[in-house]
Amino acid sequence: MSTPKLQKCRNVLDLLLLAVAFVVLWQIFFEIGGSVALASPLQALRNALDMLGTSSFWDNAKATLTAFAIAVVVETVAGLAIGIFLGLHRFAGDLFEPMLAGLYSVPKLMFFPMITLFFGIGLTSVVAFGVFQGIISIILFTMNAVRNLKPVYLKTGRVMNLSTTQMMLTVALPGALPEIFTGLRIGISSCLIGVILCEMFGSARGLGFSLMNAMQNNIVIDIASQTLLLIVFAAALSGLLMLADYKLHRRI
Repeated sequence: MSTPKLQKCRNVLDLLLLAVAFVVLWQIFFEIGGSVALASPLQALRNALDMLGTSSFWDNAKATLTAFAIAVVVETVAGLAIGIFLGLHRFAGDLFEPMLAGLYSVPKLMFFPMITLFFGIGLTSVVAFGVFQGIISIILFTMNAVRNLKPVYLKTGRVMNLSTTQMMLTVALPGALPEIFTGLRIGISSCLIGVILCEMFGSARGLGFSLMNAMQNNIVIDIASQTLLLIVFAAALSGLLMLADYKLHRRI
C-alpha cells in the first residue's frame, strides 16, 4: 500500500477510535449519572433522528444556518481585507497586532451584553457576535501570512506600480492563500460557536435557542440529542475545512 493511502487509512482509523472513545465515555457518564442527568448515546441518537423529521427543527436549523452563512461571508471579506492591509503596511500592522492578540485571548462572551444592547435581540446580533468571535483569528493569520511572503513578489508588484487594492488581490492573497486558509478554518469554526452562543442567550430562533429552551425545561433527552446533532455538524464542517487546508498546503 502506498504511503498516501496508508496515511488515509490511519486517519480514518484515528477518527473511528475517537468516535468510539467518545461514545464509551458518554455511556460511562450515563451509567454514573443516570437518566435524570444524561440520556444514553442510543437514546440520544434515536431522539435526534426523530427531531430530523420535525418542521420545528428545520425552522431553527434554517435560522442558524442563515445567520452562520452571513457571518462567515462578513468575517471572511472584512478579515481578509484588514489582514492583508496590515500585512502590507508594517507600521500599521505593528501598531495593531498587540491589540488584536490581546483581544484574541480575551473570552468573547464578556462582550455579549454590549453586542445585544447595540444590535438588539435577533438575527443582527447573532451575526455580529459570530463575526466578532471569528474575525480576529482571520486578521492575525492573514497579516502574518502576507508578512511571510517572498520579498520578490512585493517588489515585483511595486515595480509594476500596482495600487494597494491590486497588490492585495493579485499578489498578497494568491501568494499567502495556504496560510490564510488556516486562519479561515479557525475563524469559521469560532464563528459557529459564536452563533450558537448568541442564539442561546440573545435570540428567539435557532438551534442555540432550542437547546437553551430544552435546558431551561430540563428535558434531558432533547438536550443530549440537540448537542449530538451540533457536534456532528461541527465535526463535519471542521473535517471539510481541514481537508481543504491540507490540500492547499500540499500544493506548496
